[in-house]
Amino acid sequence: MVEIDAKGAYYRDLNKKVREAVEKGEKEIVLKNVNGQYYIGDGLRGKSTIVVEGVPGNDLAAFMDGPTIRIKANAQDNIGNTMNSGKVIVEGNAGDVLGYGMRGGKLHIRGSVGYRVGIHMKGNKKQAPTIVVGGTAGDFFGEYMAGGVLVLLGLSNDGEPLVGDYLGTGMHGGAIYIRGEVEKKNCGAEVGVLELDDEDKKVLKEVLTDYCSDLGLKLEDIMSKGFKKLVPVSARPYGNLYAY
Repeated sequence: MVEIDAKGAYYRDLNKKVREAVEKGEKEIVLKNVNGQYYIGDGLRGKSTIVVEGVPGNDLAAFMDGPTIRIKANAQDNIGNTMNSGKVIVEGNAGDVLGYGMRGGKLHIRGSVGYRVGIHMKGNKKQAPTIVVGGTAGDFFGEYMAGGVLVLLGLSNDGEPLVGDYLGTGMHGGAIYIRGEVEKKNCGAEVGVLELDDEDKKVLKEVLTDYCSDLGLKLEDIMSKGFKKLVPVSARPYGNLYAY
């Protein structure tokens, strides 16, 4: 294990040290006193684990392909932009636009998130991204989603709305699982709200087993409440607007 003190460090200098540690084969890297530094973990490959003590800045884990990043506090915006594989675990809350264009890997958020989470998520036969949010989410959750799995749990939301408006707007692939009830008026016009079948339950159990393991939660507690599944009812949600 190697420790790097990020106190007062310019983000480029900090990221250079992290990259050098990964290239040397370090398997566990602990970043202490992080305070808003951008781009941590961007483009990194391999199987290293990076523990962030403090609040990192925007664009963490962009284009990342393999490592695991655990954030011991809150995180900011744009986590996992076009991420290919690996995992990001956030023990607090996170910001907006998480998983933009994400192609694979996992984001596990213990708390709540902001707007446009999962926007343009993708997936294919070989891999699919997964984002699990433990708290609540803002507007445009799953906007333009093209693949992968989004899960919203609403744990300890203290009466706050589970999710904002425009849920799944422009969605044309993948699946969104919401723990609790979903009002169709809050969804995009192209989204259908369904009950879970046996395959959905299997997918959720697998996804949430890993999530609970990462964050010290009990699977049976989470699965004790029902879920709804949101899927696109059209592969061309805006075809009638732009093509005749």
